[in-house]
Amino acid sequence: MKRRHAIGLGTAGLAAAGAGYAAGRFWPEAAATAAQDPAATAVEFYGAHQAGILTPAQDRLHFAAFDVITADRDELVAMLQAWTVAAARMCGGDYAGPGGAAGGDYYAPPDDTGEAQGLPPSGLTLTVGFGPTLFTDADGTDRFAIADRRPDALQELPPFALDNLDPARSGGDLCVQACANDPQVAVHAVRNLARIGFGTVAMRWSQLGFGRTSSTSTAQATPRNLMGFKDGTANLKAEDEDLLEAHLWADEGWMAGGSYLVTRRIRMRIEIWDRTNLAEQEQIFGRDKSEGAPLGATSEFDEPDFEAESEGQPVIAADAHIRLAHPTTNGDARILRRGYSFVDGSDELGRLDAGLFFIAYQRDPETGFIPVQRSLSENDPLNEYIEHTSSAIFACPPGVQDEDDWWGRALFT
Repeated sequence: MKRRHAIGLGTAGLAAAGAGYAAGRFWPEAAATAAQDPAATAVEFYGAHQAGILTPAQDRLHFAAFDVITADRDELVAMLQAWTVAAARMCGGDYAGPGGAAGGDYYAPPDDTGEAQGLPPSGLTLTVGFGPTLFTDADGTDRFAIADRRPDALQELPPFALDNLDPARSGGDLCVQACANDPQVAVHAVRNLARIGFGTVAMRWSQLGFGRTSSTSTAQATPRNLMGFKDGTANLKAEDEDLLEAHLWADEGWMAGGSYLVTRRIRMRIEIWDRTNLAEQEQIFGRDKSEGAPLGATSEFDEPDFEAESEGQPVIAADAHIRLAHPTTNGDARILRRGYSFVDGSDELGRLDAGLFFIAYQRDPETGFIPVQRSLSENDPLNEYIEHTSSAIFACPPGVQDEDDWWGRALFT
């Protein structure tokens, strides 16, 4: 779908309250590129749940966390309304605003930054979440009169053993997860939302990712992480409807139909791992590196046999990653993972700053991520090769129902 000027082509406006934001949307007809390549097509923006959670995981990520720098509730609401309109346009393959990159007032900043001109939607999804500090900031101030609406499940994560978190790249009042099959489309989306929010929000930190490390649908093959192992074999899938109801979707208050998001930036000590023998690598994970099968089994999706022994020793070690992360070890804790690999250059010693940007959605982190991570942080031999450097939690509200709806409407009204 070619992005082109939309002025005068029948916009459906959403005038936001307070700060005078206004935007419209125009959906051009699908172009040949999108028709020929399924990875280039648009993902429906509207629905009961936000896209980008159960959506089959795309190949690229731009994740951004923002601090709200205004204390004006109306201004924040107006920005969320404007963000919603721009997101619906961009996810459909259009410009962020009706004037496009060059079709508006010649003597005013363009309605779109322009770097995605000529590119199809590329499966773009935009998912928004609200952090604990939006409800009560670090000083205990209820800036937007919503402190009493913070869900019980939205609590700061507890400290975990061996964490080495950078506060400057952790937390945030708001988050935007942009996933697409073209990195330029994902970056363009976050860039334009940041532009629209200028003066209301400031970007706190961001992370680029490539090469999805989990499959969110049975139609997708299990990918590999930068350690060369298949990752997320036992992940929740879009087809697991009963499990999704039990472990993914929140069901109370304004968060009904939403989900809680945990992110962790996990740096891998690649150079040390690459000098570790194969036998030890497989023992650490508890899986065969070639096929991804649990040790002692033959197929990736075989159930691990934690009782199996060989020569008096467990086939899958007591501290193997697969055992420590398994639902049977953690009170049936299950999460929907959709993380990405990252390589952010190298450090002063020439070591790659690379690893996994872990993303997990769940009904409640207290019964999802937290018990699993506590088990891993205290016992996993993989900790010798990884370091958690960033952490955040967000409440991702339900989906936007239609053109009259907007991100966070149920929370703020």
